[in-house]
Amino acid sequence: MSLVLDHVSYTYPGSTQGLEDVSLDVRTGELVAVIGPSGSGKSTLLKLVSGLATGHRGRIALDGEDLSARPVHQRHIGMVFQSYALFPHLSVLDNVAYGLKLRKVAADARHKRAQELLDLVGLGGFAQRGVAQLSGGQQQRVALARALAIDPRALLLDEPLSALDASVRGHLRDQIRQIQQRFNATTLLVTHDQEEALTMADRVAVLQDGRLLQIAAPREIYERPASRAVARFVGLSTLLPARVVAQDRIDLGFAEWSAPTGTRAVGAAVHALLRPEHVQADPPAGALNRLAGKPGAQRYYGALTRYDFHVTGADVPFLAESSVPAAEAIAVAPEQVRLLDH
Repeated sequence: MSLVLDHVSYTYPGSTQGLEDVSLDVRTGELVAVIGPSGSGKSTLLKLVSGLATGHRGRIALDGEDLSARPVHQRHIGMVFQSYALFPHLSVLDNVAYGLKLRKVAADARHKRAQELLDLVGLGGFAQRGVAQLSGGQQQRVALARALAIDPRALLLDEPLSALDASVRGHLRDQIRQIQQRFNATTLLVTHDQEEALTMADRVAVLQDGRLLQIAAPREIYERPASRAVARFVGLSTLLPARVVAQDRIDLGFAEWSAPTGTRAVGAAVHALLRPEHVQADPPAGALNRLAGKPGAQRYYGALTRYDFHVTGADVPFLAESSVPAAEAIAVAPEQVRLLDH
């Protein structure tokens, strides 16, 4: 069961915001996470797929069927909202069974199905409780069970963990992923949490200003971003303008570095992308790409300290992280320098 968006555009009435010529596919059983800054079009994309917004240009298809003419309740799509949208007057069991009731499934059958799903998400003993008696994490699992109860052809997750404490999110993130894989559910996840996207998704799509900048596996998105815009948004980095001065040699303005230039011509303008975990603290004298300077602001995170390092002659600090911050110099191995053309 695949979900395909083919050159989809949408503009809100009286606004310039929306989506512009977005094409992507979510393969059967795949989880694709959509990330991007506020106003990038993430929620718009979910609304169009679910049918909560209509009037788009282009094609949205599920298993080859164009969804444009189908109302929300006929799209066979399960959705978990940021607010969970549970019914406070219904028991946990009846919340999970609600979609089956709308489909006129007999009471015994729908309650059996709902109980099976509650058992699956670890809430089998909570069936007769009210949802107000549950924690946020438990409510989220009820919402997920309800979405899966109807055997959806696709599953949409809209910021499903954003309202939860950090201590709960990690465990629940793993649990959702395991359940999604068990059901082989074709899933589109919208999130503002990059860690959530990188750890849960088979592929990550990056939106900005309604346009799709890149879609790729999490490792590729992080290690080989297609542009400066993707590099700035995904993960932490230092981006430095540079120019190719020779094969595998770039000029940063304040120093020349070794870096893999590929087939780029001498004189080509590039940007050097440096991830903080690749910045070596106090390398030995003579190390490649060694730069002298002094440390700046530090942020302690327990296992590591993230800090700014002010390189002599550079206009912007280098972002670095290590157990012990550099005192006098840093270096980045040539193979860890990623060059971006735009």
